[in-house]
Amino acid sequence: MDGAFTGPRWLMRVSSAADGVVQHGSMGHGHEPSIRSEAGALEKERFAVVITVAAVPVRRSGDGTGVLDATTVSSAAWLAGSGLLGHTWPAQLDHSLRDDWLEQQTETAFELADDLDGELWSTLSLPVDGEATVFHYRESEFGWVLAGSPGGGVHIGAYGRGMSAYGLGFSAVEDLSQYL
Repeated sequence: MDGAFTGPRWLMRVSSAADGVVQHGSMGHGHEPSIRSEAGALEKERFAVVITVAAVPVRRSGDGTGVLDATTVSSAAWLAGSGLLGHTWPAQLDHSLRDDWLEQQTETAFELADDLDGELWSTLSLPVDGEATVFHYRESEFGWVLAGSPGGGVHIGAYGRGMSAYGLGFSAVEDLSQYL
């Protein structure tokens, strides 16, 4: 998020290809999300996680023997949707059923990400490095997800809870070392 956000930030997961090239990474803002399902815990959390995905039209498999799908704005939407799910489950859900629920919801997130122009998504214009960018946006009972392609060789996905997506702005982080 851009400099208007003054709360805590932390570097999350970074995914690299077999050759060491970073494919995507994420940075959290606000409270660190938990997977606590106690009543009221989710309402107290205020966070947004921003995922940056390298726009790669052709990706080689890790062993170099094949080609994988290109990364698209749908890739960013799926990473954001599955990221939100990773920090959420219904409070009434038994812990032993969580894996089944998560698998089902992750498949749903994939299907939703594959239909960004469908009726379950709306659009939202937010600044990326000061330039207005159109994002696909969706809310659920667990939080919100958005995804867009600002150019510059990246796609952006984000998810959050307790913070409004409508007031977000995005900018490049110049020095990640302070978050390591």
